[in-house]
Amino acid sequence: MFVDSHCHLSFPEFAPQLPQIRQAMADAKVDGALCICTTLEEFEEVHALAMRYDNFWASAGVHPDNEGVTEPTVQKLLELAARPKVLGIGETGLDYYQMEERKGGRSIADLEWQRERFRTHIRAAHRCRKPLIIHTRAASADTIAILKEEGEDGSADSVGGVFHCFTETAEVARAALDLGFHISFSGIITFKNAADLREVARFVPESRLLIETDSPYLAPVPYRGKTNNPSYVPYVAQQIAELRGLSVERVGELTSGNFEALFRPERS
Repeated sequence: MFVDSHCHLSFPEFAPQLPQIRQAMADAKVDGALCICTTLEEFEEVHALAMRYDNFWASAGVHPDNEGVTEPTVQKLLELAARPKVLGIGETGLDYYQMEERKGGRSIADLEWQRERFRTHIRAAHRCRKPLIIHTRAASADTIAILKEEGEDGSADSVGGVFHCFTETAEVARAALDLGFHISFSGIITFKNAADLREVARFVPESRLLIETDSPYLAPVPYRGKTNNPSYVPYVAQQIAELRGLSVERVGELTSGNFEALFRPERS
């Protein structure tokens, strides 16, 4: 019924818990999960999860905020994207959040390496024709601009993808939708201080909605502050259902269908 479109199950804290997590997913009617790669160094572990379980899939990419890791090339991303059960390119994008505090006083101008890394992912996605998994935080204008510059304009030549764990404004959502992207919501929409985000979740077209956990982060209410996992994604669906006057089963059906249409998952 439900699919977690974005999670990080390769993180060390999950290794001994996978049997319990998978049972919890089954109990919660969570039928699948896309395991996201954030560095080339972790790709093999992420991919192994996808190959081990028929309802797990993988992505290939380097998170925009990761430094001191192997830099991706278009060719390397294409090699990884060609592996079985790799559904998308990313997560990729831009992250300018709290620049001075987190980046040792550097300015946005100093983050050209992030922008070039982003362009590399977009070019690889165009070559392999797989969707982009976009992370954007405090960088929406540059994210949209670079997508357009690299040919992501919503035309038949675009690959599209998803703006994951969406936390931006309605205007940014409209811009992403205009480029042909889906919008994915996480447990953040269940937080008390997320009223504006809930309004965004209310207006995104049914055909562009996705749900996710981004686990181990951002556990939804009533588990906020605890370690998140894919079995909690129905709580995101429940919030969307309440916002839109739908049954949670209908939201599960819609978002799972959207996941299938966007990523075309294969099962081992």
